[in-house]
Amino acid sequence: MDHAGSSSGRGAQSPHAHQPWPHPGQHQHAQQHPLTAETLQTQQRNVAPPHRDSSTWSLSDQSQFSTGLSVDDENDADSALGDVDDGQQSTQSIRSSIYEYIEEHGRTFHRYKQGKYWLPNDTLEQERLDLQHTVFTMRLDNQLGLAPLAHPPQSVLDLGTGTGIWAIECAMKYPSAQVIGTDLSPIQPEYVPPNCRFEIDDAEDDWLWSEKFDYIHLRMMFHCFRDHLKVIKSGFTHLQPGGYMEFQDWLPVLQSSDDSIRGTPLEMWSKLYLEAGGKLGRNMLAPKSYKRWMLEAGFEDVVETRLAVPGNPWPKGRENKRMGYLQMTNFLEGLHASTMTLFTKGLGWSPEAVEVFLVDMRKAIKDLGIHFYWTTVVVYGRRPL
Repeated sequence: MDHAGSSSGRGAQSPHAHQPWPHPGQHQHAQQHPLTAETLQTQQRNVAPPHRDSSTWSLSDQSQFSTGLSVDDENDADSALGDVDDGQQSTQSIRSSIYEYIEEHGRTFHRYKQGKYWLPNDTLEQERLDLQHTVFTMRLDNQLGLAPLAHPPQSVLDLGTGTGIWAIECAMKYPSAQVIGTDLSPIQPEYVPPNCRFEIDDAEDDWLWSEKFDYIHLRMMFHCFRDHLKVIKSGFTHLQPGGYMEFQDWLPVLQSSDDSIRGTPLEMWSKLYLEAGGKLGRNMLAPKSYKRWMLEAGFEDVVETRLAVPGNPWPKGRENKRMGYLQMTNFLEGLHASTMTLFTKGLGWSPEAVEVFLVDMRKAIKDLGIHFYWTTVVVYGRRPL
């Protein structure tokens, strides 16, 4: 989803009241895992990769990196885990739409710019987003990002902030920074650190901030924009010289190093997900182009890193199993909402047909004999000094 300070040049006040953080403390994350040292991180600087869009992407196209995951032939996941846009709208109607939701298939969705973001915004989804944050930080060795910030940032923008958990943790990590999180839904908590605030905004609209940021962060935005390059160019313009912009995403193409995914519902879901997104006007493989687009926008020292996240607790190693279990739970909890929306609106499926398909999908997701993984793509670049 489209994810503070008194010096902000934003034209309108945030719709959320600023409240002191009542009980400072770190969010609890899963223990760090050992994958990073074992995983080849693809880091190619300043050379734009060849572009391939959704129509030419093959599910058999393996990313050129080692997943660092080994199959556990004696898999006992439970024991291993242990405890583990209308200009004529009035301001009043816009503000009203921000706080109103619509309901589809038993879930609530944002009304402001209705339909732009496909996932719901209800309590179930908020809990899933926080779980997803845990998986991301776990995979990044408990870091909020990979950009090599030379100094603690003083002004941070988090686009698509969702529940605001990344922005809140960033504000706690950098207490001297002013952190702004933006989103289409006002689902962020009321009580936040004093240096963090949230605004309702669409990153594809013109950016009205007068200040420049040291760090701009976006996570899981691959399906949110029709024009990613426009957003990247806006980010470049609103960065301080030497500031960084960073994308963190998963490619929605499930893969397995040993081909155990072949012929399974997981393989079919990947193909249909890409097709549905394309028919709805979204480039579902946008993360493969982030580096090229950032170079085109003028960024330098652009680095792309790819890391594997196991889809369930199939690999060896306690931390790998823990991460796989969390990601399996994340996928299961988000599966219905994302699939129902895309398959009914993009492919014309009936809700009943989607429900039938998801029965086999849930079984496949939990099948430890299918050694599938998600590819995490992190791309960051620096605005020249």
